[in-house]
Amino acid sequence: MRSLLLQSPARLGLRVGVLRACTASVRHYSARTSPKRTDRAPLNLTALDQKWRETWKKNGSLQSAQGAVAKDNTASASPEKDNMYILSMFPYPSGKLHLGHLRVYTIVDVMARYHRLQGKEVLSPMGWDAFGLPAENAAIERGVEPGEWTRENMARMKEQLDVMNGSFDWSREFATCDPEFYKQTQKIFLILHSAGLVDRKRSEVNWDPVENTVLANEQVDASGRSWRSGAIVEQRSLEQWFLNITKYKESLLEDLDKLAKDDAWPDLVLSQQKHWIGKTKAAYYDFVVNLPGAETETLRVYTTRPETLFAVQYLALSPHSTLVQRLAEKDERLRAWLDTAKELPHDSKEGYPISYLSATSPLDLAQHATGSAETTSIPVYVAPYVRGDYETGALMGVPAHDLRDYHFWRTHRKEEPIKYAVSPASDGSTAGLDGPYIGEGKMTSLAKSYAQMNSEEAAEKIVHEIATETSAAQPITKWKLRDWLISRQRYWGTPIPMVHCNKCGVQPVPDADLPVILPKVDHHWAEGRTGNPLESAEEWVKTSCPKCHGPAKRDTDTMDTFVDSSWYYLRFADPRNSELPVSEAALRKYLPVDMYIGGVEHAILHLLYSRFIFKALMDVLYPGVAADLPLIEPFKRLITQGMVHGKTYTDPDTGRFLKPDEVDLSDASNPKITASGKTANTSFEKMSKSKHNGVDPTSFIAQYGADTTRAHMLFQAPVSDVVNWDEDKIAGVTRWLKRLHSFVATLPPLEVYTAWDAKDYFQKKSGSPTCHEADAHVWRATQKAIAAITQSYDKVYALNTVVSHIMEWTNVLIENSAASDAVKAASVSQLLPMLAPITPAVAEECWEMLYPKMGSIFCPESARWPVVDGTLELLAQSTIKCAVQVNGKLRCVVHVNKPSAELKQGSPEWRDWFVDQIKASDEAKSKVMKSDCDIRQAKKIFVVKGGQTANFVL
Repeated sequence: MRSLLLQSPARLGLRVGVLRACTASVRHYSARTSPKRTDRAPLNLTALDQKWRETWKKNGSLQSAQGAVAKDNTASASPEKDNMYILSMFPYPSGKLHLGHLRVYTIVDVMARYHRLQGKEVLSPMGWDAFGLPAENAAIERGVEPGEWTRENMARMKEQLDVMNGSFDWSREFATCDPEFYKQTQKIFLILHSAGLVDRKRSEVNWDPVENTVLANEQVDASGRSWRSGAIVEQRSLEQWFLNITKYKESLLEDLDKLAKDDAWPDLVLSQQKHWIGKTKAAYYDFVVNLPGAETETLRVYTTRPETLFAVQYLALSPHSTLVQRLAEKDERLRAWLDTAKELPHDSKEGYPISYLSATSPLDLAQHATGSAETTSIPVYVAPYVRGDYETGALMGVPAHDLRDYHFWRTHRKEEPIKYAVSPASDGSTAGLDGPYIGEGKMTSLAKSYAQMNSEEAAEKIVHEIATETSAAQPITKWKLRDWLISRQRYWGTPIPMVHCNKCGVQPVPDADLPVILPKVDHHWAEGRTGNPLESAEEWVKTSCPKCHGPAKRDTDTMDTFVDSSWYYLRFADPRNSELPVSEAALRKYLPVDMYIGGVEHAILHLLYSRFIFKALMDVLYPGVAADLPLIEPFKRLITQGMVHGKTYTDPDTGRFLKPDEVDLSDASNPKITASGKTANTSFEKMSKSKHNGVDPTSFIAQYGADTTRAHMLFQAPVSDVVNWDEDKIAGVTRWLKRLHSFVATLPPLEVYTAWDAKDYFQKKSGSPTCHEADAHVWRATQKAIAAITQSYDKVYALNTVVSHIMEWTNVLIENSAASDAVKAASVSQLLPMLAPITPAVAEECWEMLYPKMGSIFCPESARWPVVDGTLELLAQSTIKCAVQVNGKLRCVVHVNKPSAELKQGSPEWRDWFVDQIKASDEAKSKVMKSDCDIRQAKKIFVVKGGQTANFVL
C-alpha cells in the first residue's frame, strides 16, 4: 500500500478529518428527521440494476476513482493518492461469457470496490486476449475473417460484462489484435533480440498435420494427439524462434520462495512452477559391467535419487543402447528378443535378462578403495521402459523407491525381497513398508554409516564420498526448463518482425516500420483451408532488406499468443503510449499488480512467461525502476478461484446425460425422467454442452438480478473452492436482500448528519432504565461484524463469509425492533458500505433511502469504510446465552450469568458453575428437569464454546 505520508499535510489533514467524521463516528439523527416511509414499492432487483447502471454511467462516479487515461496519453492519476492495481486474467473473446467468467469478474469487481471504499485509487481495467488458433479455426468453419469473428464476440461479451454491475475501467480497453498493441509486442521481441534473449535454431517440434502448425508439449495429449484436431502429432525438424527463458531460471526459481511469504501466492501454483522449472540435484554413477572373458566396461547411469544407491537391485538398459546393440551382434537370442520388443509399448514391464552379464555398484568400488573386499553382483536386464534418448540409455533399478522399477522387479523376481534405503519412519525402520516409498525420509540400516541421516543430506555426502574415493560419482544440477519456442505456423497472431535476406541473413525490421501488420487473406477463409495463409500472401511476403535494401522475404511465422498475455498487464498502465510498451512514470505508479485474479489452470505457462518477460524488460529497458523494486515480479499477490460446476442429470440405466426438457423438476428433491418416470441421477460436473448443464449468466441475471447473482455466486463456497451452481439456493439470497431493503425503508431518511459518538451514547445510558438492551445488542453485533467482515475481505478467499456475516447482521437488526431508530440507522450506515462491493445496486438504493442528499455510496465525499470504535468492552454482556441440549438435541435456551474470572475456562469447577446456573433457571426447570427428560440424571455433561452450548447425555 502506498503510504498516506506521500500526501501533502493540508490534504492529509482534510482526509483524516473526513475519515474521523465518516468512520470513527456514526451518523445520528438530527432533531428534524423525516417521517418513516410507508409507500416504498417492493424491491424489483432487475429494475434496480438498470436504474443504477444508468446513474453510474451518467454521473461517472466510479471513473473518478480509477485514474482514467488522460487526453495526452499519460498516466493521469495523482501520485499523492494511495493506488491499488487489481486485475483479472483478461478474457478470450470466444463468443459469450460463462459462469466461470462471471465468478472471476465478480471477485475482481468486489475487491476493486472494497479498496475504493477504503479511500484508495483503484485501477481495474479490462481488455481482450484476442489472437489465437480458436479464432482462426472458427473463421475457417464460418467462412469469415478472424478479426470479424473476434470483434463481434468482443462486443457481445462487453455487453454481458456491463449487465453484471461491474466497475471496470473501459477507458483503457484494448485487444491484443489491435495493431497499436501488437506493435509493442513486436518491439518487445526486437528489444529482447538485441539483448541476446532471442535465438533462431533448428528444433524437433510437435507438428499437427491437420492444423499445419507447431504445438507446445502441453497441447499434445497422453495418446500423442493434438488437443484440438485430434490428429496424431508428428515430429518435425524446423527452424524456430526461441526466447531464452533459461537465462532467467535461477531468478524464476529463487523468487518463488519470496512469493510464498504471507501467502501471497497459492502453494499449488508455487509447487507447479517449481516442478516445471525443475531444478534437480542429481548424480552420475559409474557401474562396472562384467563382460564374458573377464572383460569389464564402465556404464554411466544418471539418477535424481543418489541416496537410493544402497537399494539398487538391477541395472536396466535400453534396447537402443550401444552396449545392447553390440551384444546383439553375437547373441542370437537377444537379437530375436529385440525384434519382438520393437512392438512393445514404452511402459511395458517385459524385459530380457542378460545372464552372462553382472554389474558392480560404485559403492563396492568405494569399499575396495578403503580396504573392504565385500562386493555384490547386480543382474542386468534389457527393458523397453528405458528410453534410449534419455541420458545414457541405462538406469539403476531401485524397486523400493521407484514405481516403474517396482513393477518390473515384481514381474521378473517376485520372490526376492525389496531392499529399502529410505524410510518415512523417524528411526529409519522399514517395518510396515509394502510397495515403493518415493518420498524423502531417514536412511535405513542398509545405508550403514548413513543410517538415520536425512535422505536429502545423505545424498550429497554419498556422492562426495564415492567421488573422492574412486571418481565413480559425479554430482550434477539439472533443469527441466527449456527455452520458450514461440514460432507458430498460423495466421491469427502477432507477425514476427524479422526479414530474411539471401545476402545479409535474418535482419530485424526497423523500429520506424513497426507494426508489421497482418495482411488481408480473405480467400483463405472463404475456401476453408487450414495451414498458414501468410506463406501464400506473396505481396506481403515480398519486401526489401533493411540492411542492403535488396529483395527479401518477411518471416511468415506468428508468435505464440502467450507472448501477448505475458506483458498485457503493463499496457493497461499506459495504453496509449506509441513509443514504449509502458512509460517509466506509469510503471513506477502502477506496477507490480497488487492483486491478480484468475484460474489455476494458468498456474504454469502464462504466469511463468509473464514473470520472465517482466524480469527481462526490467533488466533491459528499466534498470532504474528495477533497482528500486524489492522484488522483480509482475504480480504481488495471486488469487486463484475454483471452477463452477453445473447440476447434471443422467439416466441411471444408461448413464446418458439428460437434456433439461427430459427431466421433470416439479419436485426439485426428486427429479424424474419424463419418458420413464424413473428418478434421474444428480451430480455436479464441469459445465459443457455434451452434459447439458451449462448456464447462461446473462439470462440468469435477467431473471434474478445482477446483485442477487453476484451474492449467490460468492456465498456458495470459498473463492478457491469449486462452486456447485445450484439455482434453487438463490431464493434465500433474494429474500435476504428484500428483507434488508424493507428494513431500511422503515427508517426515517436523514436530512442532516452529525458526528455521533457511540461511547458517549452508551456511557450516558449505562445503568439507566431507559438504556434499552436492544440498542446494546445491535451495536455489539455491528462492531463484531465490522471486524470480521474487514478481515474476510482482506483474505479474499473468505468472501463467502462476508455474505454470511452481513446476513446475520441483517437478522440482528430486524429481530431487535425495540432498538432506537438512531442506533438502527447508525448500524445500517456501517452495514451498507460493507455490502456495497458485493451488491452495489442494492447498497446504492438503500443508501439513497437513508441519505437522500449525500450522493453515491461510492463517492469519496459520501461513505467511508467502517472501523471498530472500541465500544465492545463497554457493551460487554453480563450474561451468556446458553443452548441447552439433551443427547445432542436442543431443548431450551437459558441466560447464564458470566462466571468469575477466577474460574479457568474449561476446568471442572467452571463447568459445574454453568451446570448449577442452568439448573437454577426457570427455563430448565420447565423444559429439562421433568421425569421424561431430567438433566439431573445425566451421565456426562459437556460445556463448550465458552458456555454457549451445554450438552447433557442421559
